[in-house]
Amino acid sequence: MDLLLRNIGLLATSVGVEARKGKRQGEITLLKNAAIGVKDGKIVYVGPDDAVVCARNENDGNIHARPAQSLNKNACIEIDCNGKLVTPGLVDAHTHLVFGGWRDDEMALRLAGASYADILKQGGGILSTVRRTRAASEDELADKASGILRDMLRHGTTTVECKSGYGLNVADELKQLRVVKVLQQSQPVCLVPTFMGAHAIPGEYANDRAGYVRLLCEEALPAVAAADLAEYCDIFIEDAAFTAEESIKILARAMGLGFKLKAHADELRAGVGAELAAAAGCVSAEHLIYASDKGIDDMAERNVTAVLLPATSFYLDKPYARARDMIERGVAVAVATDFNPGSSPNLNLQFPMALACLRYKLTPTEALTACTLNAAASIGRAYCAGTLEVGKNADIVVWDAPNLDYIFYRYGSNLAHTVIKSGEIYPVKD
Repeated sequence: MDLLLRNIGLLATSVGVEARKGKRQGEITLLKNAAIGVKDGKIVYVGPDDAVVCARNENDGNIHARPAQSLNKNACIEIDCNGKLVTPGLVDAHTHLVFGGWRDDEMALRLAGASYADILKQGGGILSTVRRTRAASEDELADKASGILRDMLRHGTTTVECKSGYGLNVADELKQLRVVKVLQQSQPVCLVPTFMGAHAIPGEYANDRAGYVRLLCEEALPAVAAADLAEYCDIFIEDAAFTAEESIKILARAMGLGFKLKAHADELRAGVGAELAAAAGCVSAEHLIYASDKGIDDMAERNVTAVLLPATSFYLDKPYARARDMIERGVAVAVATDFNPGSSPNLNLQFPMALACLRYKLTPTEALTACTLNAAASIGRAYCAGTLEVGKNADIVVWDAPNLDYIFYRYGSNLAHTVIKSGEIYPVKD
């Protein structure tokens, strides 16, 4: 099915196939009165609406646009955008999509002042979700995650990174990642799998940390690699999770097996997470609430993208990462939901986008780049997603908004009107 989106009031997009940093993060293309042509799920035209030749050429059966591109007249759907804002599909670069149960029972504990670490010590937190994930079947996990992805798509998210980390043994980590693989083939949202067995020390290894690290290095990572179930390996570098020494060992083993690397870093307190992520060659470091000046500078030098998670700070009533400092020091900043059952049960990327402006003080253009191109680059998808350019996937959001500022101003409402994923139309509103 070919598409022709016309009468776009404002088209807003970053450009390129690499993350944008510094001042360039806020430099995007803004095109009024635009049109987009889509053929075979790919973008074939982005440009002025008045450059589109609407007449069908009876000789070749195509609709022509300048520069010369063609859309099949018999299968082409024209969409009148009625002067609305159009952007790339949103890219959620940090989620924990597949899990059993929820953790609403922790709400009262949080309101009473219990910290993340306090709840973990009581057998809650990650370990509570581990128990429920281990008990769930693959079908149960897939059904739940499929519903979540439908909601994400309705809110404009077309690409999602998915971390494991709620199995914490070989069998159940593989189970989570198999669910991601099944969902990749059974629903439209593009999924990028990440192995995160180093999310926490499971209860059965509470007195044998070294044994669990050996399990990850000698059994879990090789099994995931052999089954080709993940592109990335992530690790939680924190005193309450994995020490710097343990993290280096796990990341080195993952790199040796061909995984690209990520790190949860400096989330709970100041440490050396950002520095370690840079030294290890991580593609991204994530959270970074307490990242040091040196860590930020090391990330800039090594081209490590900062994937920031303001909805987690909001939910846990924690400080917000120093996004402005990171941009000014030359770090590419992405923003994601951190969707998970414990610290960010929010699947709507529009909310952290708004928080990026309201709390990080990003401009709307910087925030759009953070949730599109920079997010796509942080999960290896900038070649096909994150911008509206010829040759990329037709992942497009038509917004109930006249301009870019409006979607940040109207936080709390789902302003996505129509979502297009790889050329397929998913109406959100009549």
